[in-house]
Amino acid sequence: MWKRLTLLWTVLRGDARQLWRALRHPASPGWLKLGTALIAMYLLSPVDLVPDVLPFIGVVDDLVLVPLAIRWLLRRLPPDIAQATARR
Repeated sequence: MWKRLTLLWTVLRGDARQLWRALRHPASPGWLKLGTALIAMYLLSPVDLVPDVLPFIGVVDDLVLVPLAIRWLLRRLPPDIAQATARR
């Protein structure tokens, strides 16, 4: 599982950093915190849409769904928070 988390972190480095900065922003909305918690729970949960016991396909669903969910959350940020947390 740590290997999977490490791979996800390297793939999502930029988006994850922006999400982290958005979470720490004083004006961050509650839905952002809830959405981030749900993504973390999905990653750590043994229940997946496609079980990890299936070779290749079980991990690919995480590699596709998690980045899409993070990107979806970032696109819905209010413009002032998005600009303040953009890549520096």
